[in-house]
Amino acid sequence: MKEHHYKLTTVWHGNKGNGTKDIRSYSRSHTVSIAGKPDLHLTTDNAAVGDKSKQNPEDLLVSAISSCHMLSYLYVCALEGIVVTDYVDHATGTMIENDKGGGNFKEVTLNPVVTVAEKHMVAIAELLHHKAHDLCYIANSVNFEVTCKPITKVEGV
Repeated sequence: MKEHHYKLTTVWHGNKGNGTKDIRSYSRSHTVSIAGKPDLHLTTDNAAVGDKSKQNPEDLLVSAISSCHMLSYLYVCALEGIVVTDYVDHATGTMIENDKGGGNFKEVTLNPVVTVAEKHMVAIAELLHHKAHDLCYIANSVNFEVTCKPITKVEGV
């Protein structure tokens, strides 16, 4: 079994002088750094204390699932001779908050619009989403439903 290891640093930048004295006294802004890659400037999803101009962990979770599926899908298409010329996913996620302040994701839905080079590729292209899902490391690591509702188009049509 081959293991993959990831290393990053998360730094909180939110001390406004009083630390976490109370829930309104600090910013939720933080930076995630990975050597040799652009920094991610993040915040909380909570609109009352977050910064809407920054991404949040929930955005990144849905992004990770969408990105992983796309990369797996393009890979299996290339192996099967399906020529994809365009791919756009309008992914959505639903998270449920509980009364204690926590919560969990209920589902993520991928809505990829895939363009293939030729009409005879459409049926196989649609089936390959299942194979891509089986290969996707991220989708296979979450404990909620990930569904895929693809639309397949033919280039130039």
